[in-house]
Amino acid sequence: MVILMGRKSKEERRKVLGEELSKHPFFTDDELAERFKVSVSTIRLDRGELGIPELRERTRAVAQEAYLTLKSLDDQEVIGELLELVVGERACSKLKIDESMVLAKARVARGHYLFAQANSLAIALVDAPMALTGSVELKFIRPVQLGEVVVAVGTVLNRKRNKYTVQISVQVGTEEVLLGNWVIFAIERSDVRETERE
Repeated sequence: MVILMGRKSKEERRKVLGEELSKHPFFTDDELAERFKVSVSTIRLDRGELGIPELRERTRAVAQEAYLTLKSLDDQEVIGELLELVVGERACSKLKIDESMVLAKARVARGHYLFAQANSLAIALVDAPMALTGSVELKFIRPVQLGEVVVAVGTVLNRKRNKYTVQISVQVGTEEVLLGNWVIFAIERSDVRETERE
């Protein structure tokens, strides 16, 4: 989506910029400059006037808040860096593919790393002390190369009692590389204790 500002006033542009960054805090200054058809320095000036910090600071603030809202996982169990989490609604994480994650000959990411990132994000979306994956329908669309950054975006599509249907889309830039639908079951601590007694 390109936002064509044309000859809008500085005030109008800044208002729209503030709205965009409140909805999408992870846009870079370069992406914003392209969307608004202005220079990167203009975006930086506008952000400064609006009191909106640079991307690194915005990411850190959102990530800290996201980790605080985790319920079904410990923060060490999330694969990748958690960027956003609204339990029961949506979540986002990123993972940079490094040397330890690729196949030696093909130099592409091993599938289980991409699955683990998506699976942990799906579980993080559940509003319960614990959650388990029931089933997954998964499609790998293209291999992910060494050095690429994958961003997983999860959305809760449906919830019936303790059963969540979650869709996870994993992208490199704007290109989707993995898409899946998860069925996740919320488990209350009392459910676990009853199982242990049996």
